[in-house]
Amino acid sequence: MRISNFQFPISNKPINSAGSKGGKATSMAELMAKAQPSIKSFKKGEVVKGTVTKLTSAEILIDIGAKTEAVVLEKDKSILRSLLSSLKEGDSVSVSILNPESDQGNPVVSLRRFMDERVWEGLEKLKNSQLVLDILVTDLTKGGFLVTTNEGLAGFLPNSQAILNDSPASFVGKKVKSVVLEINRSLHKIIFSQKAAISGADFSKAASEVKSGEKVDAVVSSTTPFGIFLSVKNATQGGEALEGFIHLSELSWDKIETAENYYKVGEKIQAEVLGVDKDAKRVNLSVKRLTIDPFEEASKHFNVDKKVVGTISKISSLGATIDLGDGIEGLIKKEKLPPTSSFAVGDEIEATVSETDTRRHRIILVPVLKEKPIGYR
Repeated sequence: MRISNFQFPISNKPINSAGSKGGKATSMAELMAKAQPSIKSFKKGEVVKGTVTKLTSAEILIDIGAKTEAVVLEKDKSILRSLLSSLKEGDSVSVSILNPESDQGNPVVSLRRFMDERVWEGLEKLKNSQLVLDILVTDLTKGGFLVTTNEGLAGFLPNSQAILNDSPASFVGKKVKSVVLEINRSLHKIIFSQKAAISGADFSKAASEVKSGEKVDAVVSSTTPFGIFLSVKNATQGGEALEGFIHLSELSWDKIETAENYYKVGEKIQAEVLGVDKDAKRVNLSVKRLTIDPFEEASKHFNVDKKVVGTISKISSLGATIDLGDGIEGLIKKEKLPPTSSFAVGDEIEATVSETDTRRHRIILVPVLKEKPIGYR
């Protein structure tokens, strides 16, 4: 039998040991490397994403793609409580690397930055939504109160935003309704407002019990140059007080330059209700209306056409203001001042009573002239 010569074709392509086609692993080492998950390496201070895999008071573990799970290091108990109450297993988080690998082989990480971001994002939402929340008044400080939320966030409640039922000291330890009024992340400041937490409907309901002309008890909550703010005690609205305001002009029958320090914060006073400002959600009050207007009695001595002598205390666009003594003020209107005469503060002048302006509390005068100047009206 004749056997023919047969040549096997020779190929330059490498033999695939796995028996697979081109593009796939060609060695056992490559197959093993491909089967293993990629393990990441980290640097101290790096911020990476991960997933919560264990969450207990004893241990919090995060999967960040390292060869072992990362351990959260947190010694502050208040922050630890916040972590346990706000996170759950499976949550996605970002962590800061404190130590890429501890002696036990685990990366050590912190969740503080993540929680801080979450807190400020939440505060921004609260501020925008004006959601009412409970805050605990923890201490009394200059200008207001230190407070904390149910979540342990510390903030400040200014006197101007508080509604006091009693003295400021008695406010400490109480829980009050409030809203987030202002936040400053760079300074880590949270300002709360108790006043803003009262809805228009609640205010209208409570204010319906307040009548113009009645006398009410109030507590001074803050002072300003232009007036004082108070808390008006009210039996309705669950014992909550209403905001009151006394303008500078309603503090006294005498003229005063500024309302600041006229009363002290926490001082209890009585005032008369002038009316209710629904837009500002406050009750307008007066202290001076509870006393007799001294001008009414004094003005009886300034009958029309009576001649008086006084001293010029001020010259303005209205005319010359005359001090008539005993706190009584007169005014010679600009058009009644003779154009040919000169007047200066401190000059003594003789005048005749023209009328009594009870609203502005002044006597309207005309100067006594020896001669009637040309063009004088």
